[in-house]
Amino acid sequence: MSVLARPGVAAVTARVLQALAPAVVGTTGRRRGKVFPECPGTTRQLTIPTSIAPARAVVYRPSGSDRHPPVHVNLHGGGYVMRGAQYDDPLCRYLAAVAGVVVVNVDYVVAPQHRFPAAPRQVFEVVRWVAEHGTDQGWDGYRLTVGGQSAGGALAAAAARQAWEQGGPAIALQVLHYAPLDLVTDVRDKRSVIDRPVLRPWLGDIFDNAYVPERTMRADRLVSPAGPADDSDLTGIAPGLVITAEYDVLRAEGQRYAQRLREAGALVAHRDVPQVDHAYDIRDIEQARQTYAVIAQHVRQATRSAPPATT
Repeated sequence: MSVLARPGVAAVTARVLQALAPAVVGTTGRRRGKVFPECPGTTRQLTIPTSIAPARAVVYRPSGSDRHPPVHVNLHGGGYVMRGAQYDDPLCRYLAAVAGVVVVNVDYVVAPQHRFPAAPRQVFEVVRWVAEHGTDQGWDGYRLTVGGQSAGGALAAAAARQAWEQGGPAIALQVLHYAPLDLVTDVRDKRSVIDRPVLRPWLGDIFDNAYVPERTMRADRLVSPAGPADDSDLTGIAPGLVITAEYDVLRAEGQRYAQRLREAGALVAHRDVPQVDHAYDIRDIEQARQTYAVIAQHVRQATRSAPPATT
């Protein structure tokens, strides 16, 4: 039996992670209203039905006269165990304003209450729902992108993989920002060029054991698309923008997945941000602005080239 499966341990782990949350994903104070004030954002709450559980989301609408703008599904980070959609508020406001897209910021289910494969299945159902309900929700589901940071980036890759395997919905771009894409490789074998990276081995153990306690399942394509077991030809999968950080212990797996997409003709760009670590954009606002501008540019280009819905 996994340690995390023992009675009471999951609750203890959840309390530990709650205590760690400010150090891992930044402070709430820095992420509310003080970043990118030029992007005020117009929001509303939304609940999306899925077979796993209802998914709460915040919808950001861009200014302008377009009644049905393109739509981007955003998935937050947090090691698969922490709810934290609110921490992506600056990113969502920025993308809505600069890329001109509706942003659906999803609060998906987390471990250990919902272990793999609950989150990737729910996220895919959310993406499919967003694609199918554009007319009544006020966006164009035919011009759809998906992306995320850290664990959210891995879930974006999983959504794109399921959409490819199941014949839709069509995703114009997947944005993978410092994503964990190989849970097969032990966290102690993931190296950084600095002595004290953000993601320490003990923290990786907590995240990985909570999300996928059964080690054999970590080779699944929806968990480790950059792992050694997944060698499928990805030709036809959604085009990808992969962003890695030079000091991040997840850098190598991001580079490997970028190469897989390149070999499949599906890599739009790979940006390796120099001299920064995991979650750098939360601590360095100017660097965040530069990276978010790159994401917004690619989202805007992808949704402009995608065919609009017929009206």
